[in-house]
Order: sequence, then structure tokens, then C-alpha cells
Amino acid sequence: MDLSQLTDIISSYVWGWPMIVLLLGTHIFLTFRLRVPQRKIFTAIRLSFKKDKDSSGDVSQFAALATSLAATIGTGNIIGVATAVSLGGPGAVLWCWLTGIFGIATKYSEGLLAIKYRVKTSDGKMLGGPMYALERGLGQKWLAVLFCIFTAVAAFGIGNGVQANAISENFTMLLNDNSSVASLSQTLNSWFGANYEPKFYLSIMVGLCVMTLVGVVIIGGVKSISNICSALVPFMAILYVLGCVYILCVNHQYVWRAICLICSEAFSMKASIGGAAGTAIMMGARYGIARGLFSNESGMGSAPIVAAAAKTRNSVRQALVSSTGTFWDTVIVCAMTGLVLTTSIIAYPEIDFHDGGLLTKKAFAMIPYVGTPILTFGILTFAFSTILGWSYYGERAMEYLAGKRSIRYYRIIWLIVCFVGCIMSLHIVWNIADIMNAMMALPNLVSLLLLSGVIARETKHYLWNGKLDEIDPEL
Repeated sequence: MDLSQLTDIISSYVWGWPMIVLLLGTHIFLTFRLRVPQRKIFTAIRLSFKKDKDSSGDVSQFAALATSLAATIGTGNIIGVATAVSLGGPGAVLWCWLTGIFGIATKYSEGLLAIKYRVKTSDGKMLGGPMYALERGLGQKWLAVLFCIFTAVAAFGIGNGVQANAISENFTMLLNDNSSVASLSQTLNSWFGANYEPKFYLSIMVGLCVMTLVGVVIIGGVKSISNICSALVPFMAILYVLGCVYILCVNHQYVWRAICLICSEAFSMKASIGGAAGTAIMMGARYGIARGLFSNESGMGSAPIVAAAAKTRNSVRQALVSSTGTFWDTVIVCAMTGLVLTTSIIAYPEIDFHDGGLLTKKAFAMIPYVGTPILTFGILTFAFSTILGWSYYGERAMEYLAGKRSIRYYRIIWLIVCFVGCIMSLHIVWNIADIMNAMMALPNLVSLLLLSGVIARETKHYLWNGKLDEIDPEL
């Protein structure tokens, strides 16, 4: 049994029915326990563009949201959805979308606990996240340690290796047939007495470039990361969404059929197309929910780590702002990606939709001249910003485990993984990411469920009693 087969088995086990029920069940439980906070989504969007100038924190609410979105609006929205469709069928799109709808309540709850239990360091910085909720809210230090261990490791998969691999794959596809690259590879082969393909040398060069650029940004800490993300995220998201809108306009005659296909296959024991892929309910739910979590990270516990650094008057204001991340990421962007892919399956039945990458390229090729560049640019910028956002999550987990001095060593390993991710097998990286996502989510879900009373009490006071502008003196 090789590593690929082993990770397949473990991934299938951790993403079995127990994990799916726990994750989706938490989303649904919190939705109704908090009286459906999703209905305040437009209030949340309005708050995300406001500044609480007199509040304590390291970065603005928008900067914290942008950093969170940078870590979530990534390859999960493009490659992740395509992978879910290729492995779980079009029905996986609905499960991914439902995960986002109900996940808004979970992302809201995570943001609230991040502010409620955050701490201020001796140098004035704010630290928070599930580890502090577990320690200070529940008194379960051991669960906090487990969460940080899983986070520090998971970051290398979901936030680094997968993203670096996506960057490398796109660059090598663009430049692999370039005559200058072929000539350079021949020269290098003659120097080293080797027989490597041009793609190998391209992967190395891309890896070195990615490693350097990431290193320049993360050395500046959360403010440097949030500044870059605040500039990148709105631009890249709008450009990508406009591309999806164009494709849906081209495929307008297939949109309703695509919606019907997505809904019917989500609950079909045997798919109407791609039966060999096993698009039964379990397959669609497994890959849809797994990729939904990969995309929006609701329930994983990553986003509240940066939410804790936000300047906010009270915990509920930041909770609302945090919840918009899942709305933009999954309810809007992932849904549009799923529709684009499904309409393309219907429009081009000759394409093997089990190849998610090929399907995505074919869909965006419908846009004359700029379609492929938009897709490539989207993947590159999404992936790069995700690496930046997740580097902050991993660093905070390491700081909790081993102190501030450990961050420099973590950054060195982080940059090495950036390089290694550019030359690794994508299938293995995705499996490792899925496994670590599940392990990371477990202690976080425990904190959300056991502290749901605190979340409900804060929500009632500030949100449902109309006191959003009230300043919490404990912050």
C-alpha cells in the first residue's frame, strides 16, 4: 500500500457519516439556538465596512475579514468545487452550498467566542481563537493544545501545500511548451547529467519564487498580511465573479437544467450521469461537505484566530462581520462556480467531468481572449493570499504551544513547505488536507457546542435587544 492509498483510506474514514453529522448538525443546531442569525446578513455586510475607531484591537474589522477571506476564497472555490463535482457528482454542489448557508451561524459563533475569550499580550497584541475559548471558557487546556497541534499541521496542507501546488501547476502549464524553457532545461540536464522534463525545472523555479514572495510578506506579521489581503481580496473576487457571470450568460439555456440536476443528484442513490464515480448520497454529501468546509472553514476554527485581532466594540459586532466570510465565500462564489461547472457538463457532454481541472478550463475558455488568463490569475492570486492568511493561523497556534520564539522556526518550515508543495502530488496533498481539516474541527466543535449558552446570551443582549453599538467594558 503506497502513501496515496493510505491517505485515501484515512480520508474516507474521518469523513464518514459521524463527521458529516457532527459538522452539519452543529451548523443546524447553532442556526436555531441563535434564532437564525443568517437573517442579519445584510446588517453584517454593512458593519464589515465600518471602523470601530475607539475600540481595542490590532487591525480593522474589514482587514480581519479580508485576511479571513484570503484564507478561504482560494483554490477551494475553484479546484475544490471542481474536485467535489468530479468525485461526488453535481449533487455535491448542493451539499457544499447548504454547508455554507447553515455554516454562517457557526462562523458567527466562532467569531463571537474569539472576541469573548481573547487575551492581550505584554506587547499589546490581541490573541484569540478556539484554543483560548477551550482554555478560558471551558477550562480544557488539553483540548486547546490538541487544537493547536492540529492547526499547526493542517496549515501546511490546506493553507500551504495545496495552494503552492496550484500555483506551480498553473505556471508550468503556461510555460511548459515555451522554447526558451525547453532550451534551458536541456542546458541544465547537460550540466547535471540528468534527463528531467522542463516541468521539473519550472516547478523548482516557481517554488523558489513563491517561497521568496511569501517570506517577504509574512515577516511583517498580521498588519503586513492584512494590508496585502485587503488589497488583493476585493479585486480578485470581483474579477472572478464577473468571469462566472459571463459564462452563465453564455450557458443561460442550461442554468435551470443545471439547478435541477444539482438538486436531484444530491439525493439520488444513483446519479443520472457519471454513475461510475459513485454519486450516491454519501459520496455527494461527503465530498460536498468536505469541500464546503475546505472552502469556507466554518466549524474548523481557523478564521476566529484572525477575528480576535479585530478592533470591535463588542463580541457580536465582530461575530456578524466574521459570518459574512462564509456568505461571500460559499453562498456566492462557490455556488457560482458549481453552476458554471454543471452548465458546462450539460453543454459539453463529451468532456470527462471526472477531470475537474479540464472541466474548469473548458468552462472559462468560453470567455473570448481573457477567459483562461482570468482563471489562471484567479487561481494564482487566490492561492497566494491563502498561503498568507494561513501562515498567520499556524503561527498563532505555534505561539500558543511553544511561545513566541517558536514562530521564527515555524516560518522557516512554512517557506520550505511552500517550495515542496510546488513539486508534490496533488492527490496526496488534498487527502492530507482533508484529514487534518477534520481533526482540527473536532475540538473546535466541542467548544462551540458546550459554549453555545454563552453565545446565545451574548447574541440576545447585543443583537436581538438592539444594542450593537454598545461598548463591552471587558474588551
